[in-house]
Amino acid sequence: MQIFWHGQTCFKIVIQNGKNGNVVLLIDPFDKETGLRPPRVEADILLFAGEEKKPAPENIFSITGPGEYDIKGIYIEGLPAFPQKDKSRSAGASTIYTIDGEDIKICHLGRISSSEISSKDLEQIGDVDILMLPVGGLDAIEAKDAIKIMSQIEPKITIPMYYKLPGLKAKLDGLEKFLRSLGIKKMEQFDKLSIKKKDLSEDEAKIFTLKP
Repeated sequence: MQIFWHGQTCFKIVIQNGKNGNVVLLIDPFDKETGLRPPRVEADILLFAGEEKKPAPENIFSITGPGEYDIKGIYIEGLPAFPQKDKSRSAGASTIYTIDGEDIKICHLGRISSSEISSKDLEQIGDVDILMLPVGGLDAIEAKDAIKIMSQIEPKITIPMYYKLPGLKAKLDGLEKFLRSLGIKKMEQFDKLSIKKKDLSEDEAKIFTLKP
């Protein structure tokens, strides 16, 4: 499995799936209005976690909200992410996705704005290998709540997303705020995460940061 981050909540995931070959998923593509360079929509499956839904090309299977999906041997489940109790912060509709492929389970939290996940939702999310976690605040959780949710889900690997980047118009917090809250001064950023089931550690949770 290979995971690439394009900025914001947008990821490309390449899953090897036997007779289906490589299955490519693209989550939350954005347009140039964000101030960032938009990703190319070249995928087998397109997922939208937030409200910004665009028509998908006819040859791409598009998922726009909660439900259970089995496409090309990849099992995807979408759960509604409920708004934060603090009504002073804006929060749009969002979907939490879990993705199962290569015997690895990914959880993408979208722009979740709740400061905690209910026990019912935790049970439905289940055991997570890789967590894609927003950390930049604004209309999503900020660093302290991100750490709280990370401790609830207990993934083997956490990939921070939705934070300040050069050129981005949205006023998000920087990645360093999240890392400082964990006692980390600086981390190397990688172009992609290449991972197999055997690479996942049962004993040590890791933070993995990607270049957009």
